[in-house]
Order: sequence, then C-alpha cells, then structure tokens
Amino acid sequence: MFEELENLSTFNQVDLLTTSLVNIRSINGTKGEVEIANKIEGILRSFPYFKNSPEKIWTQLLPNDEIGRKNVFARIKGNGTSKKTVIFHAHLDTVGTEDYGKLQELANKPECLLEFFKSWNGNKEIQEQANSGDWMFGRGALDMKSGIAVHLANVLYLSEHRDKWDGEIILMVNPVEENQHTGVITAVEELLRLRKEEQLDYIVAINTDYITSLFPGDQQKYIYTGAVGKLLPCFYVYGRETHVGRTLDGLDPTLVTSELNRLINNNMELIEQVEGELMTPPSVLYHRDMKDFYNVQTSVTSHIYFNLMVLEANPTEVVGRLKEIAIEAAKTTEAYYQKQYQIYSIRNQFPEDMPNWEMEVYTFEEYCEKLRKQGVDVEKISEGIALSNKEKDPREVCFQIVDSLRKQDVTGSPCIVLFFAPPYCPHNYLIGESERDKRVMDVMDGMVEKWGAVSTEQFSIKRFFPYLSDSSYLSLHDTEEEIKSLIHNFPEWKNIYPVPVEQIRELNVPAINIGVYGMDAHRWTERVYKPYSFETLPHLIRELTLCWLGMR
Repeated sequence: MFEELENLSTFNQVDLLTTSLVNIRSINGTKGEVEIANKIEGILRSFPYFKNSPEKIWTQLLPNDEIGRKNVFARIKGNGTSKKTVIFHAHLDTVGTEDYGKLQELANKPECLLEFFKSWNGNKEIQEQANSGDWMFGRGALDMKSGIAVHLANVLYLSEHRDKWDGEIILMVNPVEENQHTGVITAVEELLRLRKEEQLDYIVAINTDYITSLFPGDQQKYIYTGAVGKLLPCFYVYGRETHVGRTLDGLDPTLVTSELNRLINNNMELIEQVEGELMTPPSVLYHRDMKDFYNVQTSVTSHIYFNLMVLEANPTEVVGRLKEIAIEAAKTTEAYYQKQYQIYSIRNQFPEDMPNWEMEVYTFEEYCEKLRKQGVDVEKISEGIALSNKEKDPREVCFQIVDSLRKQDVTGSPCIVLFFAPPYCPHNYLIGESERDKRVMDVMDGMVEKWGAVSTEQFSIKRFFPYLSDSSYLSLHDTEEEIKSLIHNFPEWKNIYPVPVEQIRELNVPAINIGVYGMDAHRWTERVYKPYSFETLPHLIRELTLCWLGMR
C-alpha cells in the first residue's frame, strides 16, 4: 500500500485509504471485523518506519471472542526523549447493509454508489452532491472508515518527519464499537501497561468519529471535548395472568410497560439542561410481552428497555428519577383498572367488589434484598444463569436473571423491577482543572481561532460528543459511590459486562473528538464530505498533535 500512497497528496491518500477500507464489509459481529483489522495491520506494516521497526505494530485479541476479533496498535517515537504521548483512535466495525435494499451488493463499492446517486431522483440535494464529486458514498464511508484513513495518513506523515517532533504517537483501532464496545474496553489494560512500562505521559486521545450538521443549514464543524454517556434502563413487569373471559380480574403487564413507554419514550422533560449541548430524549429500543405462542391467557410478564443519554447526571440520580416514573406508571394503571371495573360492574349489574391492582416497585438492588430476607440465594441463581447463557444476548440474560429470581419470591405479588443492562458508556468531559487539561484546551482554542481565520470553515467547540463512541471508556467522572449504584442495579455485572471502571478512572485521558464530516450515518445514503474530511481535517489534527506534543 505504501507504494500506492507515497507520491500522493494528503487528500488523495485519505481518499484511496477510505475506498480500500470501505471495500471490506466489516459488519459488527462478523468475520469482516477480523479481515479489516488484518488489512489495517498490513497497511501499517508497508510503511518504511514500521518495516524498520516491526515490533512497533502489534495486535491484542479480545478475550473469549469466538470470531477472533482484535485491537490493532502502532507506535511512533519522535526524535528526542520526551514521553508526551498523543493517542489516535478509531473503530473499524460498521452496522449492517440491509437498509440498502436491492443495492445491498453495492453497499461497499463507493464508485458504483456514486454513479447510482448521480442519476437518482429520490432526493435532489443528494443527487447534486453526487454530481459535485465532493462526496463519497458507502457503508462506513462516514462512520468511520474515513476516520481511520485520516489517522493512517497522519501516521505515515509523522513517521516520515520524525525529525520535526518529539514525543510519541500511539494509533489504536478497535472492533465492536457499534454495540458492546468490548474492543476499547479490552484496550484500556493495554494502554495502562504501556504507560507504566514505558513511562508515557498521555496528553490527549483524538477520535475521528463522524460529525454532522445538527439542524438544517448548519455549516459548523464541531469539536467535542468529551463524550456523552449511555445507560440502558430496563423494566421487568410481572402482572397477574387470567383468562381473556375474565380479563379485568388480571393485571396485564403490557398495560404497565405501555404506560412506561408513554412516560419515558421521547419525553423532553427527562433530558438534562446543559447549555450549548445537544439534548436527546430517551428512546425505547425494545418492548414486548413474553408469550411464546397463542392462547387465551393474558401475558404474565412484559419487558421494556430504553436508550438514555447521560451528560452530567450520575447513576444514583437516574435510578431515583426512573423509580418515581415506575411508581407513577403503576398508579396510573391501577386507576385505569378501577375505572374500567366500575363501568364493567354497572353494565353487568354486578356488585363493585373490585380486585386489587396494586403493584410494588423495586430497584434490582431492593428486590434482591427482599429475596435474601426470604432465604433466596440470589448470587448463586444469578451467576448460574449468566455463566450458562454466555452465547445469548446479554440484555436477554439480564431479564432471565430477574425472571428466575421473581419465581423464587414467595409473595407472588405483581411488581415492577428496574435494572440496568449492557451497554454502559461512561460520560466524560474536559473539566480544565489540571495543568494538562488547561493546556489541551488552550491549544485547541488557539488552533480553532487560527483555522477559522485562514479558512472558510466555522468551528464550534462543545463538551459532549452526542453519539455513542469509544471515547467514553478513556476517562470516568462518576464517583465510587455513584458507580456502586449502577453495579448494584446491574444483574451479574462481573460476568455479563465487567467494565473496568477503576482502570478507566486510572487511565484518565482527555478524549477529544475531531471527526470526519458527512451526512446520514447508519442510512443507505451515508456519505462523507471529502474537501473537509480528506484535506482540512488531517492537517488540523496534525497541527494540533504537534502543538500538544509541545513542538509548535
């Protein structure tokens, strides 16, 4: 690959690298993640610096990963003795290609997609963009193989101009970003090892995950000094089953989860008010009763979980607010049943001797304590289910644990159990209290002012990258007590999703996102804007890196 790159401009290098990476179908959860990791390693090994120092490239297998996925690392040292280090990182997996429909075979062929969109009448703006020659289409073109390409081009440049800088650069490319983030989670240990053994001084980590306009007509290019966090709050609802001919004698759990959905899903009242930051409401990701086949019995249980973005709130605060909502949902459902039964009694001329539709609401921690008082071995049951269902979806396993524990409850009362399931993404942001953080911010502020003056780009610095990213796992702001609130309400944390929170807290690297720019990530019209992403961005990152290393 080096022979193809060496005489090209930066723009053309990024263009060629992006195309070669998009050509590989590296869908999350497939062997393609291994194939593209091998491709990236091969590209790096073709560079002269790494041919002379092959030990500067290595991979790290993900533990217990049946596919054999791995992190790819590369390390460059400058011309002096400085231990200041900048980390470049990106993810190599993509979402699937089913959204391309009959064009699915072209999803990883940018040139073919470009020709299609040039004559596509479905969207005039996209057609014009295709004909401009300034956009590249394809799965992963924006999210985020162009981001990997930017890093590779800069690694090549910096490895060939080591006489101009001092310090170290570490490149880290991770799999499994699109769902579980186990690539970067595994990499935390490796970054700590490097820092300890090599006495490295991590200044900042630069992620090139995609950015996009936040509203119609928005031309700003956003730089983010941290990452939004994510929690996946889940509600297990156990009702009271009955024959459909006596439906009001029961307590239908789907009514409760429907009310939870109404109270939580896309509710802007539940967002955090952080000035200047994109605020996204919670959204439902899963909702169903647990009947496996048709019969005339009402549902016994119903499950629902939500995506919840977190900016500054901690798990303790979130648990408290969600429990209040669950209590409200239980009371609303009870009142609904009372009203319907009253009408039922009047119309059928029955006495108003109503059943009881009360529900208890528990956090997982509270429910486990209740069961322990009954003599239930909560830990043994939970661990047994987790260890015997490692191949299952981890969210499903969490619900299975709660269901199995509920079956041990001698009271048999209808209830709602609130808990968390994977993934958990920590939130972090540059606070600016330490000298290192102040230096990072000062360099960035100065560079944005400089580039804004000499280019046509409008830059804006914000705190939280608004989409989920691996940057979440490079530092941690929640306190030990706040994290305990999460872990205690997370079934089998240690076996299902053991995020190394203490290691992340120890790592504590500022996570900056300076990303490629484009539109429609995760849609079949996904495209990256080449003039900014292939030209402006790599030079901007290059200059910022040299400043952070103290060379400019």
